Amino acid sequence: MNDITTDDSPESGATTRCGFVAIVGRPNVGKSTLMNRILGQKISITSRRPQTTRHQVMGVKTEADMQTIYVDTPGIHIMQKDRNRAINAFMNQAATQALRDIDCVVFIVDRTKWTNEDDVVLEKLSHVQAPVIVAVNKVDWIEDRARLMEWLAELEKRRNFAAIVPISARHGTNVEALEAEVAKHLPQNVHFFPEDQITDRSQRFLAAELVREKVMRQLGDELPYQMTVEVEQFRDEGHIIHIHALMLVERDGQKKILIGEGGERIKKIGQEARLEMEKTFDCKVMLKLWVKVKRGWSDDARALKSLGYDLD
Repeated sequence: MNDITTDDSPESGATTRCGFVAIVGRPNVGKSTLMNRILGQKISITSRRPQTTRHQVMGVKTEADMQTIYVDTPGIHIMQKDRNRAINAFMNQAATQALRDIDCVVFIVDRTKWTNEDDVVLEKLSHVQAPVIVAVNKVDWIEDRARLMEWLAELEKRRNFAAIVPISARHGTNVEALEAEVAKHLPQNVHFFPEDQITDRSQRFLAAELVREKVMRQLGDELPYQMTVEVEQFRDEGHIIHIHALMLVERDGQKKILIGEGGERIKKIGQEARLEMEKTFDCKVMLKLWVKVKRGWSDDARALKSLGYDLD
């Protein structure tokens, strides 16, 4: 990512800074919430369920002479027998790939909770030369401040981190301080994206993700992870966007869950997704949803690639 160079000599007048920042951590620690907070706009979908994020998603923040390109990643997790599928391997690979050629890493941990998966993330970071900043998230949930201070001191012993910043991504507490720490490590460089661009992802991609978010938020543990969304039609007519989206599941029983009795559930999912899209795209959206059974898609590398799960 840093192969792009510019003439930064005094004669060139180049004073801009630009760099890539990977946001990593185990599942469900608030990576997507943090990026959305920094950008002031929803780019990555969120839910209380772990592994909501499946792809790398770039969020671009440009302020005056500085452009910070954040890369939101899937949660790095330990492969287990009950979830040892091709899609889980894809998510781990996507998160690991984001650590290549970056200028800084934000490693998010959940309060004072440290798990084996945090150890896995820390081990992956041992091979990274870029500075690593720890963001201790959800500190608004910690009532014992003395315990928080003890935990910050414990973290200092685990690695020579560039900084350790307690934050609340949800409420914005101390997020500006975190951004200030990140800014210290951005190299002098040209801006890679236009000033008004905030993500590398298309509206079509965001539409599919917003539908998937509403499914995950509504169904909780009712629907396994073997569900994805494919946008079959995205037609922008200026003031109205027409979207046809297909929700893919692996079993007939899952299809029935998604549709709901009398079609009520799919109707509610569609209503909530459409409202979110209209807010995101700032125009009227006409959304149509269908459900289809595609057996074994989540453990089929070729099927995953055809559905957009492609590291290239």
